[in-house]
Amino acid sequence: MSNSSSISHFLLLPLADTRQLQLLHFCLFLAISLAALLANGLIISAVACGHLLHSPMFFFLLNLALSDLGSICTTVPKAMHNSLWDTRNISYSGCAAQLFFFLFFISAEYFLLTIMCYDRYVSICKPLHYGTLLGSRACAHMAAAAWASAFLNALMHTANTFSLPLCHGNALGQFFCEIPHILKLSCSKSYLRELGLLAVTSFLGLSCFVFIVFSYVQIFRVVLRIPSEQGRHKAFSTCLPHLAVVSLFLSTIIISHLKPTSISSPFLDLVVSVLYSVVTPALNPLIYSLRNQELKAAVWRLMTAWFKEY
Repeated sequence: MSNSSSISHFLLLPLADTRQLQLLHFCLFLAISLAALLANGLIISAVACGHLLHSPMFFFLLNLALSDLGSICTTVPKAMHNSLWDTRNISYSGCAAQLFFFLFFISAEYFLLTIMCYDRYVSICKPLHYGTLLGSRACAHMAAAAWASAFLNALMHTANTFSLPLCHGNALGQFFCEIPHILKLSCSKSYLRELGLLAVTSFLGLSCFVFIVFSYVQIFRVVLRIPSEQGRHKAFSTCLPHLAVVSLFLSTIIISHLKPTSISSPFLDLVVSVLYSVVTPALNPLIYSLRNQELKAAVWRLMTAWFKEY
């Protein structure tokens, strides 16, 4: 293949070699995706319909649930289709769309997690200024900035990646379309332009990470000064779910993309990519709802109202 114009489709990495394992993967992905759709859908409905949850923390949690839903719906349906019908194909335009939407939702999730960290910082370290710094207009502007930044990031990377000439076949070493695996097919030094964009994105991501670490250092310093044990427990209970989600999100992505080649293997690569692209968005609602009594009560009231209606 001389260039990308001669490629009509890509071949994704198969999840299994035998028919039985393919059907098993289909069932597992179906169960995970249904659980993620149900859990995130309940959070979105509970926050949107529950007047007691109309606060900045739950507003950003609603946006996070939307990004999780989008992430799941971008990668899982095609993987389930390929496992069920024993195929590996994805069209050229389908691959571009999948790459764009995955980058869009995964970037939005990271930016939203950074904003949620700021929300926790202001709530604990500057409680008297909470209403001023995080009013409804400020929250809407921050959420809009997160989604707009994610859109621009995804658009630039997708346009640049699919403008590269590809001449090293069309087989991708991943079960969904991802930039590093597409770059391996490039036969031109113009891929350095994409590496430059990745460097800029990495710098932005590192800046968000530094902000998160700095914020939590300040948060823990303030919380440890609280004289009552009950007060410390309440403060920690509002931070631990966010810290757990951030740790899970970053650790799986770092392991996936920065692990040493000496420990790399197709099976390990597949497991890690499933963790950060499928399992993490499904676990986020569970992590947030376990320690948040207000959210659990709102979800329970919503489910009870539905059952009474039907």
